[in-house]
Amino acid sequence: MSETYTTNSMSVKETTDELKDLEADFANLVLLAAAGSSEDLRLLLAKLVRKYRTRRPEFAERINQALKSTQTRATGPSVLRRGPPQSEASPLPMDADSRLSLIRVFDDLAGLEAPLLTEGLLKQTQSIVRERRERDKLSLHGIRPTRSAILVGPPGVGKTLSARWIAAQIGKPLWILDLTTVMSSLLGKTGNNLRAVFDHARANEAVLLLDEIDAIAKRRSDESDVGELKRLVTAILQEVDAWPDTGLLLAATNHPELVDPALWRRFDVILTFEQSDPSTIEAAARRFLGPDALAYEPFLHLLARSMHGNSLSDVERAITSMRRDAVLNGLAPADVAAALAAQHIDRLDKPAKLELALHLARANAMSHNKIMSLTGISRDTIRKYAGPSPIKGRGRSKEG
Repeated sequence: MSETYTTNSMSVKETTDELKDLEADFANLVLLAAAGSSEDLRLLLAKLVRKYRTRRPEFAERINQALKSTQTRATGPSVLRRGPPQSEASPLPMDADSRLSLIRVFDDLAGLEAPLLTEGLLKQTQSIVRERRERDKLSLHGIRPTRSAILVGPPGVGKTLSARWIAAQIGKPLWILDLTTVMSSLLGKTGNNLRAVFDHARANEAVLLLDEIDAIAKRRSDESDVGELKRLVTAILQEVDAWPDTGLLLAATNHPELVDPALWRRFDVILTFEQSDPSTIEAAARRFLGPDALAYEPFLHLLARSMHGNSLSDVERAITSMRRDAVLNGLAPADVAAALAAQHIDRLDKPAKLELALHLARANAMSHNKIMSLTGISRDTIRKYAGPSPIKGRGRSKEG
């Protein structure tokens, strides 16, 4: 009897605590709505989705759907304001002639894996997110959060994915300037399109990405460009200077040498992306392998070393193709991993090939014969440094 009473008492207490928790969350929502802080309101809603996803999945999904339904609309200063739908009053900006949207939208509020970055670069991106989340705390000390950042690096290293992740972490979709629609052969038209995008993004406290910024902000000393493009650079500089700290302005370029020097000084932060090292490629390969990662674990080092120098997007395509080949043709992980590595391994120098051969031998991933065939390192050399192979047999071994 006493045990039943104790259980019931705990149940009542848990229910009471949960109600208090809900009341506190509701009170915070009301405060943010009353203050007209749409950015902070969206951020809190996104947090509530994550918070209640396990305990109250239906409730969390209702919040999530409500958030998504307003995410790409111009909601004005308050998402809870009465009156006609704001999306009808202020749709996404469009090109007047083609009637195509000037903005592409990535909505990753449902969740997005963190980009695979170096430790220092990851800390920089996390710092931008934290500043946005704790903007009020900075404001009390008269400090503005980072308003703008430019992402620099070769193609396929995760610039756009990082921008999407930053936006998702602060409870926003990512708006990307669509150059194919914005750029026009008509004098003055491109500038008008750009101003429409900036005005709309500022009004909605958006996270806006100017991808391939070098295409519209080239050095004004470039004699090959017409005067219209040079005036366009000046207009962009003015827009960046006027960007408010309620939104976040990002830019990305694969060709930093083409960007006008004056633009660099306008951005608060420069995020430099470099080609991934083998450890990052190994982590990427493990992620891209998904449910097959365990089966390929002995060959991850091989894949990472052989594909060193490739972009992460290239690695993803190669890994996906490898998995597809294995499934359709019934091939063993060792065989498809070796086949993929063979396509790239000639770029490695002899010391790198030796290191790779010894790693495979010590991990018992392949026979010495197969390692020799793949790396070009002789069996005698492998045996000398790694010891005899536990995998019996010569020639074509039955591995996998």
